[in-house]
Amino acid sequence: MYNTPGMRLAYRGYLQCTPIPGCPSVRVIVHLPAKKDRECLSQNAGGAQRLGATAIPVSSGNTARQITILQDFGSDFLCCTPSYAMYIAETMENEGIDTSRLPLRGGIFGAEPWTEEMRREIERKLNIKAYDIYGLTETMGPGVAYECSEQHGMHVNEDHFIIEIINPETGEHMPDGEQGEIVFSCITKKAFPLLRYRTRDIGVITHEKCSCGRTFVRMSKPMGRTDDMLIIRGVNVFPSQIETVLLNMGYSPNYQIVVDRVNNLDTIEVLVEMTEEAFSDVLTELSTKERALSENIKSLLGVAAKVRLVSPKSIKRSEGKAVRVIDNRKK
Repeated sequence: MYNTPGMRLAYRGYLQCTPIPGCPSVRVIVHLPAKKDRECLSQNAGGAQRLGATAIPVSSGNTARQITILQDFGSDFLCCTPSYAMYIAETMENEGIDTSRLPLRGGIFGAEPWTEEMRREIERKLNIKAYDIYGLTETMGPGVAYECSEQHGMHVNEDHFIIEIINPETGEHMPDGEQGEIVFSCITKKAFPLLRYRTRDIGVITHEKCSCGRTFVRMSKPMGRTDDMLIIRGVNVFPSQIETVLLNMGYSPNYQIVVDRVNNLDTIEVLVEMTEEAFSDVLTELSTKERALSENIKSLLGVAAKVRLVSPKSIKRSEGKAVRVIDNRKK
């Protein structure tokens, strides 16, 4: 099982884990890019190790191995993309694993947009508390901003970064509470400094003191990306808006948006996976459910979308960032 240099290194660290005085031993399982186990363990897991935790880099992919390590090492926290956390939860459910019997207490998720509805779904399926983290490869990776226990936005590490919100069209500076593109400047990075780096992520910030006592500026969960935004017949559409509708109506967050152009008219089709419990071969029932979803999406977005309910597990899963949009107009 533990036959790679990175895995053997992590296992030795796990066995030698000695917490700092006054802190319980915490074992953290970290999903890191393949073939970079040693490098990522030293760079991205250093903070966890300083707290007396053990970071276990298990590389991407091979979900069965991820689950085995969660069980064998008794991991307390899981770090990965939210869509992959959902996939792990789904796989555990299929294998009859009771997540309430695992030591897993929390998860730190990021690297892709995700909604509050998806957060609640992950928490329910994995029986954990889910926290958001924000980072950029161009800056330092994860850890640019993070959620505290209050979960009223992510605190930006202002001793390293300056954050701004600008109008993505004009570059105009936006005040607190106004939605716009997130811009970062690095103030401690030397080899590769970044000044007013446009992230293309959409969000808002506030300088109000958090109820946790921290005074760092807080940023919202990214609401999407300027390059993820779809313009359908003149209407701006973000995948996260459709995800909100699906989860609020009790559907799984496994979906795919297919955009096309037919006779010079943009069309949008949403493929939505049904759960095993809700799946029905009765055509009339499927048509009724599809129509209800389509009406709710049109009500929120202001643009008509065709909805097609598909069988469970028919949409390809990703062990990294989920592929939510297929835009055939670009071909």
